[in-house]
Amino acid sequence: MASQARTIAPADPVGTARVVSTRAGSVPAVAWDALAQNASTPNPFFERWCLIPALAVFDPAYSVSLACVYRDEQLIGLLPLALSGDYYGYPVPHQRAWLHANAFCGAPLVLAGQEHAFWAALLEWADEAQGNAMFLHLTGLPSDGPLYDALRDTTARDRRPAAVVQRAERAMLISDLSPEDYFAQSMSTKKRKELRRQSRRLGEEGALEFVRQTDDAQLHEWTGQFLALEASGWKGDERSALASAPDTAAFFRDSLAGAAQAGRLERLSLTLDGAPIAMLANFLTAPGSFSFKTAYDERYARFSPGVLLQRENLDILLREDIAWCDSCAAPDHPMIERIWREKREVVRVSVALGGIMRRQAARAFLTAENRALPKGL
Repeated sequence: MASQARTIAPADPVGTARVVSTRAGSVPAVAWDALAQNASTPNPFFERWCLIPALAVFDPAYSVSLACVYRDEQLIGLLPLALSGDYYGYPVPHQRAWLHANAFCGAPLVLAGQEHAFWAALLEWADEAQGNAMFLHLTGLPSDGPLYDALRDTTARDRRPAAVVQRAERAMLISDLSPEDYFAQSMSTKKRKELRRQSRRLGEEGALEFVRQTDDAQLHEWTGQFLALEASGWKGDERSALASAPDTAAFFRDSLAGAAQAGRLERLSLTLDGAPIAMLANFLTAPGSFSFKTAYDERYARFSPGVLLQRENLDILLREDIAWCDSCAAPDHPMIERIWREKREVVRVSVALGGIMRRQAARAFLTAENRALPKGL
């Protein structure tokens, strides 16, 4: 797709913002990395080391472009976009923020303090640049913080129809407590006693060891062990494990390698006689983090190795640079919600695009979808 650029007046009078639609390989690495490190809402899945490997395997037709917002020649925002004529089974043309099945956050990377300028520029550009798209559909968008607030303000200011079309809550870890105190308040005395018993019994099976790594030492071997461990259980049986398809396996290997090189990876392992029986990969995106993927050996399920590993994972509360961790888990997850008590709401949002006629059509569609007139965000 050819680059498109247009200068528009931002929401405030300082400077101008322009949107460039381009390919990932055309975005300067230094600018992209600087944006990620200073983003209003951290999102590892749109960082360079994670998004480029994802596009390589999940977008072979090159249907995805990056909407890059610049202000005074500085990159202040980035969002992968794709045009689609299929809206959850309905033939409705729309522009959507692009996510794949193993990306768990859809927040655009936006420089802190530039949230209003980003949304104003992006939406005005999309009005003209996106053909007959009725609306912009954003998925996996956290509903707290300045990024979401700025989207709400911008749509309200422009009297642009917009609506939250789905809400979901997933487990989140955020606390000033020590790991020990948090665990004590999360689980009952009876459950903690049972977990200690399981740990002792598991130790009777062989040498039990916990390992935490934040470097790239033996990463290739570790990644292979994770893929094999996950595939050995029910996910492998259902062909939903990462190793069940070459593209997901390649993405996992490449994203972990990129995260390690960028200093964004934390690996946790619980081993028995040197063999991993529970493993976890976290993406560190200060001031937050994301619990990306976890797996355990189902042969030892009676010992709760996944819970034992999560007990060790609570030490992330001790890091001065990390204030919270997003579980990336499905709502009401039976394991993680036994331990993590906080919630993070993520939403799907549709924002009308185009002129009066298209916006009226979008309003009618959102009304039908929500069975009520859209009242904004």
